[in-house]
Amino acid sequence: MEGGPLETAVIVEALATVKRHSLWKRYGSGRHEVAVFRPLNLTTDEVAKVVAKAETYVGRRYGYFKIVAHWLDWLLQGAYVFRRLARQDRYPICSWVVAHAFAAAGKHFGVEPGAATPDDIWDFVTAHPDRYREAVALGPLGA
Repeated sequence: MEGGPLETAVIVEALATVKRHSLWKRYGSGRHEVAVFRPLNLTTDEVAKVVAKAETYVGRRYGYFKIVAHWLDWLLQGAYVFRRLARQDRYPICSWVVAHAFAAAGKHFGVEPGAATPDDIWDFVTAHPDRYREAVALGPLGA
């Protein structure tokens, strides 16, 4: 499965509110480090499910309490306690959007979607080159 050029890529990202915007306009200045992975194990129907789920978050406010829940679980050496309590879908964070969007297509990153951290997602995609191809190595875009 191939996409178009990065300059035209549109992403859904959890900021203060979840927004849909141009990857290149936001990160193409070379000031941010970005990595891009392409899933190799999604059918066209599954891609549509991932996109549709991600789109449901657009316009929602960021889930700051979920960050606190991640931190509290970190204090418990990674136990999935507080994140399970904060699992309401109404206020997403970045890893929540990614993990739940892929879960809509039956794909997971080695942990429950509500427990996924950016590190969990990174570790999973880099450990599974049969499922995810690194399209752009971690570094500044457009530099």
